[in-house]
Amino acid sequence: MKILSNVLGVICLAVLSSSYAHSATTSAIDLRTEMQTAPLAIDTQTPRFSWLLHAVPADTRGVKQTAYRILVASSRELLAKDQGDFWDSGQISSSSYWQIAYAGKPLRSRETCYWKVRTWTKENQQPGPWSTPATFTMGLLHASDWSAHWIAAEPDRATARQALETDRTRMSHLPQPLPVFRHDFKLRGKIAHAVLYVSGLGQYEIHINGSNVTKTVLNPGWTDYRKTVDYDTYDVTHLLHGGTNAFGALLGNGMYNVPGVKGRYTKFIGSFGQTKLIAQLEVTYADGQRQTVATDNSWTTHPGPITFSSTYGGEDFDARALPAEWDHAGFKGTGWTAALEVDGPGGKLESSKSSALVIAQTYTPVRVTGRGRNVSIYDLGENMSGWPALEVEGQAGAHITMRPGELLTADGDVTQHSAGAGPDNETLFRYTLRGTGKPEHWHPLFSSYGFRYVEVTVEPAKPGAPPPKVILLTGDFVHAGVATAGEFESSNTLYNRIHKLIDRAVLSNLASVVTDCPHREKLGWLEQTYLNASTLMLNYDVHGLYEKMSDDMADSQLANGLVPEIAPEYVAFVDKDGHNTDFRDSPEWGSAVMLSPWALYQFTGDEEPLRTHYESMKRYVGYLRSRAQGHLLDFGLGDWYDIGPKPPGEAQLTSKLLTASATYYEDLTTMGSIADLLGKTNDADAFRQEANEVRDAFNAALFNAKTDTYDRGSQTALAMPLALGMVPLEHVQEVLTKLVLDIRAHSNHVTAGDVGFHYVVRALTDSGRSDVLAAMLAQTDSPSYGYQLARGATTLTEAWDTNPNSSQNHFMLGHGEEWFYRGLAGINFNLSHGTEDAIAIAPHFVKDVQWAKASYHSPMGEIAVRWEHYGATASIEVTVPGGAGAWVLLPTASAWSERGIKLTDIHGVESVRMSKFGARVRLGSGTYHFTTDSLR
Repeated sequence: MKILSNVLGVICLAVLSSSYAHSATTSAIDLRTEMQTAPLAIDTQTPRFSWLLHAVPADTRGVKQTAYRILVASSRELLAKDQGDFWDSGQISSSSYWQIAYAGKPLRSRETCYWKVRTWTKENQQPGPWSTPATFTMGLLHASDWSAHWIAAEPDRATARQALETDRTRMSHLPQPLPVFRHDFKLRGKIAHAVLYVSGLGQYEIHINGSNVTKTVLNPGWTDYRKTVDYDTYDVTHLLHGGTNAFGALLGNGMYNVPGVKGRYTKFIGSFGQTKLIAQLEVTYADGQRQTVATDNSWTTHPGPITFSSTYGGEDFDARALPAEWDHAGFKGTGWTAALEVDGPGGKLESSKSSALVIAQTYTPVRVTGRGRNVSIYDLGENMSGWPALEVEGQAGAHITMRPGELLTADGDVTQHSAGAGPDNETLFRYTLRGTGKPEHWHPLFSSYGFRYVEVTVEPAKPGAPPPKVILLTGDFVHAGVATAGEFESSNTLYNRIHKLIDRAVLSNLASVVTDCPHREKLGWLEQTYLNASTLMLNYDVHGLYEKMSDDMADSQLANGLVPEIAPEYVAFVDKDGHNTDFRDSPEWGSAVMLSPWALYQFTGDEEPLRTHYESMKRYVGYLRSRAQGHLLDFGLGDWYDIGPKPPGEAQLTSKLLTASATYYEDLTTMGSIADLLGKTNDADAFRQEANEVRDAFNAALFNAKTDTYDRGSQTALAMPLALGMVPLEHVQEVLTKLVLDIRAHSNHVTAGDVGFHYVVRALTDSGRSDVLAAMLAQTDSPSYGYQLARGATTLTEAWDTNPNSSQNHFMLGHGEEWFYRGLAGINFNLSHGTEDAIAIAPHFVKDVQWAKASYHSPMGEIAVRWEHYGATASIEVTVPGGAGAWVLLPTASAWSERGIKLTDIHGVESVRMSKFGARVRLGSGTYHFTTDSLR
C-alpha cells in the first residue's frame, strides 16, 4: 500500500496485537431498561432498552453492530424457548444499541418482563449468541392501582392542601413530636415474591419485623408535592415469613414541612400539610395467590421519638419515647390510637427516577480537642454532606448535643457562620439516651448538613449524675448513590487535588435535586444543571436525576411561562409587594428548562425529556420574548459571584444585557436543534431566524469591531459570544486574543463567576488554548482553585477566595473539571453530533504535565485515553468501545510510528485526514497505541 505522506511526514500507528472482527464472536452485555439494571417499578409503557457490545477475543478491533433482535416475554420459560410473547422485534437493521424503545403489546402495572437481545455485526452474516436474560417490572401506572390510603395522626387542614403555607402562625396544627405508625398482619403459606410500594411525607423510614427495608436514606426525593409525589419500590421477600408480621414507620418533615422555631436555623418557613404515609405491600404466594396489605385506618399511631425535625435546623431524638420492639409482631403498647385516612397533597404518585441517597462513606476523627467541661470538638478531616453518627452510653434521659460546622473560629470553636447561621439560629442534632446499660447508636434520620467539625456537649440526666460517655463519633458522607461514570488522573499533583476538590463538592450536592450547598439553602438552583453538566455527567451517572429535574422545572413553571430559578420552588423570592426579584427571574437560571435536558441528550441520547417538556420550553422562550426589547434582554443576576471590586454577589464586570441576551441566543439555537430532532421543522426554522435576529442585535449593541471587544471587555463578555458562535467570523481570532490577553493581564487568574467561567473554559478548550487554561489552573494565589486548597479547603467553596462568610461546600464554580476530560485528556463525547461523530479524541499536551489519563463510560461503552509526553517523545493510547468509532487528532509530529507499520495498513483504521493541526484518524472499536519521537 502506498505510504501516506505530506508535509507532516510519514505517519504510522503503533498496534497492539489484535484480532479481526470477522473472526470474533460478539454478544450483548450489561442489559438495561430505562438505564437501570433490573428495575422494580418502570413508570412508562414504552421503556427503552440498552446494552453494550462485547467481542471475544477481547482485543478485537472494528466491531460494528448492523442489526439486533429483541425478545420480551412474560416468563423465563418462554424466553428460554426464544418466544417473545410481549414483543419480538425481528431483525432490525441498526447500529444503535442504546435508547431502543419498546414496541410490543401494552404493558400492565406490576408486570415482570424478561428480555434478551442478539446482534449482528458487519463482518458476520450470522447473529451472535443471545445475551443473558434481563428483567424489568412495571410500577403502579394508574391511580386505581393504589388500594392504600394516605394515613396521618391528625386531621389535615384544608388550607395545607391548597397552597404552600408560609405563615409561621398557621403551622401550629403540625403534630409534635412526629408520629410513628405500626401494623400487624398475617401471611399464609410459602411466599414466592413480595413488593412494597411506599411514600412518606416529608420523609420516611419503614421497617418490617424490626428491619429497615432499605439502606438508602432521606426518602423520598423532594418534589412539588402538589404536582408530583415520588414513591419507592422494594423487594421485601426476604423480610417476610408465614404467620404474623409487623410494619413500623417513622416520618420526618423534610421539605414538606419547614418549621420556624426560635433558636433553630431555617432558610424559610413553609408547609404542605402534616406528615403522612402511604404503603402497599403486594405478596405473591408459591401457588400464585396474591395478598395486599395497605395503609388504612386499621394501622395505629403514637407520638414518636423525633421531637423536632427540620431539614435546615436539625433533629432532636428522644430514644425513651420509642418502646423496644415496637416494630415487631405482637407488640402490646399503650396510648396507640387508630390512624386517620386523609387526602394526599394533590400530586400524582410516580415511581422515583433519581438515585436514592446513601451513606457512601464514614469518616473517623483525625483530632479530638477538649473545650472545657463536657465539651469536645471533633475534626473529621474532610468537609462533607451528611450527619455525625454516635455510639454512646449513659443513663436514661442524658443528652448529647452535636453542633456541626464547616470552619473553626480563631479561638478554635465550631462556627456555622459560613452557612448563614449564628448563636441564635443554629443547626443542632440532639439525642436523649434510652439508658439500656448498653452502647446506643444513633444518627439523624431526616436532617443532614454540610460539615467537617462537630462540637459535642454531653449533659447528665439530672444534676449530680454522671454525664453520658461518647464511645465513638464518626461522620457519615451522605449523597445520591450514583454510579461512577468517569475517572481522571495526571502527573500534575495540583490538578489531581483540584479534581478531588470539585468532585467532593459535586457529591456533597447530589441529592434528589442538585443543591447549591448542603446546609444554608439546599435548594435546586438551576443554572448549575447545564453550566456544570459536563462536570456532573463526565464523572457520574446522573441520568435519572436529570430526568427528574426536568419534571421539577415543568412542575414549577408559572402560568406566564416563567421558570423560577429554583425547582422545586419551595420559596418564591418576591419583594414585599409580591413582585418577582432577580432571585426568581433570571434568564441564566430559567433557561435550564431547555439547556439541562439538551445536555442530557448530548451525553445519553435520551430524547424523552425533550419530547415530554417541549411545550414548557416553548412557553419559556415565549416569556423571554415578551420581556425582550429590540431582541435583547437586560435583567437577572448576571455573572453571579464574579471577581470585582465589591464583595461577591450580582455581576460586577459584565453587564446583565450581555449575559441575559447571550443566554437567550443559546436558548433559541438549542430550541432549533431540539425542534429538528423532534421533527418540528417549522418551529426549527422560526427559532433559528429569531436567533439570527438576537445575534445581530447583540453584536450591534455590544460589539466594538474597532477594538474587537464586547461590552466592558471582561473575561465573561469575551468568552460567551466566542463559545456560542456569536462573533463575526472575521473577528473570532481577534476576540480570542483579547480574552487571552485579559487573562494574562490578571496574571493567569480568573475573574469570571458562576455563569461566565463555564464559557471561558468552553471557549478556550474549543479554540485549542489549553495552554491558557493550564496556566489558570496552576495558580495557587487568590483567586484560584489552588488558593482554596492552600487555605485548607477539601470541597470547592462558593467564592473563589474561600471567603469564610460564604459556603465552603459549593460546586457552582466547578467548570474547570470539564477541561480535565475534554481538553487535557482529550475525551469529547456528544451524541447531538450524530453517532458517527459522537466520539472525538484530541489530547492537549501542556507544560508541566508528563502524562494524563481519563475514561468515560458512555452509552456506547467505555472511552479511555492515556498519553505521555516527554520533550519530543509522546505516546497516546486510545480505547474505542465495541460498536463505536472515533475520530482521533494526533498532534503535529514528523512521524507517529511503531515497528514501521504504516497508519493506512493498520486494521481498525478506517480513514485518515491531514491538516496543519496533525493527523485526524478515524478508528473502529478497539485499543490503539500511537508513539512518536518527533513531536513539534
